[in-house]
Amino acid sequence: MSLLRGAWAPNVIWYLSAGPRRFGELRHDIPRISARVLSARLRELEGKGLIGRRVLATSPPSVEYTLTALGHELIPAIKAIVEVGTKLKAQVHTKRRPAGK
Repeated sequence: MSLLRGAWAPNVIWYLSAGPRRFGELRHDIPRISARVLSARLRELEGKGLIGRRVLATSPPSVEYTLTALGHELIPAIKAIVEVGTKLKAQVHTKRRPAGK
């Protein structure tokens, strides 16, 4: 669980599971995250060996982030958490709906 510690870390891992992403693409994927927090999460996840960072030879230079093999191993756990959350959300929605509707 310490690998997923920190606000937004599971979200970053989730979006990187679809393939390499640049910083701006991740900001677009997770609109409520600030640039400062995203940058901090990316550094933390890279330090833990969950994501890789590659500087692209473009003008201006840009960086691409990808999941490492260890990062990919977390995807089933995140999927399981999403599935449970979806079920819980459906239960709450069902309980709030008036009877007969």
